[in-house]
Amino acid sequence: MTDQQPPVSRPQPSSAGVLVLAGTPIGDVADAPPRLSAELETADVIAAEDTRRLRGLTRALGIHTTGRVVSYFEGNESARTPELVEALEGGARVLLVTDAGMPSVSDPGYRLVAAAVEKDIKVTAVPGPSAVLTALALSGLPVDRFCFEGFLPRKAGERLGRLREVAGERRTLVYFEAPHRLDDTLAAMAEVFGAERRAAVCRELTKTYEEVRRGGLGELAAWAAEGVRGEITVVVEGAPETGPEELDAEELVRRVRVREEAGERRKEAIAAVAAEAGLPKREVFDAVVAAKNAAQKVP
Repeated sequence: MTDQQPPVSRPQPSSAGVLVLAGTPIGDVADAPPRLSAELETADVIAAEDTRRLRGLTRALGIHTTGRVVSYFEGNESARTPELVEALEGGARVLLVTDAGMPSVSDPGYRLVAAAVEKDIKVTAVPGPSAVLTALALSGLPVDRFCFEGFLPRKAGERLGRLREVAGERRTLVYFEAPHRLDDTLAAMAEVFGAERRAAVCRELTKTYEEVRRGGLGELAAWAAEGVRGEITVVVEGAPETGPEELDAEELVRRVRVREEAGERRKEAIAAVAAEAGLPKREVFDAVVAAKNAAQKVP
């Protein structure tokens, strides 16, 4: 008896078109799933976020593509989607690959998937490495429940607003960030979530200079101020669970104000804070009114 690896299933010809979303390595090319090579070799059309990086990947895998290669990135995604849908309707097997990880996850792909689904075209995937799940696993933070928030807005005010929206979120939060904005983002997180909130900055995952820096948000912001390079994923601990006895009137008012500043109407903000704290809405409302009255009495 000898141990044998099961053969890699190769795509079979079909009269109906199929859209294939293929995960690509986030760093180490050895992480590429075997099916990726088979799909690349047999696809009728390959839509690539960066055709140069696609050529580098196929060279590293030692394979040759035979299908038509087209670019598909943020700048031409809307214009090129109808062309690819037309190819799918004509029976083509269209393979979508982005620079790293899974298409559609903070990468091009959503528009094409939505258009294919609307036309009742089959959509399938070749699973691959994920920066989100890899960072979560390495962070040392709770991973039983989490939220993926993608990239934060570039403008400081919009970034703070987005963070305030999830200030009370108890699930672990995952973000992507550009290295040149990391220090500002971590400082904003420390301001909104608290300097002591635990987090992990995961840099260059699966690559030669992989690094996972763990600590409080304030500590991490100071570290990032010195300059950080590479692909960045940030994992942040969720808000601590608090009971009614731990929230005084001042904290209730602060939470309502944070939600109002993020764009919620006062009635909605009060209801949300009451639900978070496990308190009657009337109690939170009274705290807000009392704070307003107190502020008006200040000369």
